[in-house]
Amino acid sequence: MNNPELVLVVGDMFVPQRSQDIDPQFKSILIPNKLQHVLSIGNNGSRESYDWLKSLSNDFHSVKGDFDEGDMPEKKVVTIGEFKIGLIHGHQVLPWGNPESLSSIQRELDCDILLSGNTHQINVKVVDNKLFINPGSISGAFSNVVADPSPSFVLMVLQGTEAIVYLYVLNDRTQKFEVNKIEYTKGAENYKIANDNENENENEDEAKDQNQEEQPQEQAQEQPQEEQPQESSE
Repeated sequence: MNNPELVLVVGDMFVPQRSQDIDPQFKSILIPNKLQHVLSIGNNGSRESYDWLKSLSNDFHSVKGDFDEGDMPEKKVVTIGEFKIGLIHGHQVLPWGNPESLSSIQRELDCDILLSGNTHQINVKVVDNKLFINPGSISGAFSNVVADPSPSFVLMVLQGTEAIVYLYVLNDRTQKFEVNKIEYTKGAENYKIANDNENENENEDEAKDQNQEEQPQEQAQEQPQEEQPQESSE
């Protein structure tokens, strides 16, 4: 079996235009020579930010965001192991983040995994047996979709036809990053949620704490009703 390939997926950094820097907790785990590949979906922010990302790996690829300068392609396909990975920033897709429009790009690039951003909201889904990943904004830079997004990025471990995807998100309430893990097989109809027990326990404890905080208010109502959060309009 092929050796596992560690791939960082990052985008919409906007340092220093919209954020002063990346959270130190993120920087502490993104160490040069630990990653085989770094894939950026654009809007890096500055030459210094671009150079920092490039320093993390000997294999660096970036596409051009709508605020990037320099000579970079708007679309790109990279082959890592058994996977063809397409990169696009996402400002070309209308409406932003639209699944049908992204599927059209995926078919055009003929890739197994499509990476895109622009919404600054982390997201993973499978459409027509292809994996779609939006790493969000690693610095938590604001966008027209959401004013205060949670900083996030994605690490992928690719081995053969298997992809393990780790979603790193900085929790606004605890100011600690959380990691969610999913498993995807090339060509599969869906992915499998496979969080580590330690991370699941942390999430359960946080949910219990939040439930205890909300319980007095719920008891004061005869028939409490939950409001569904409204998604940001694109």
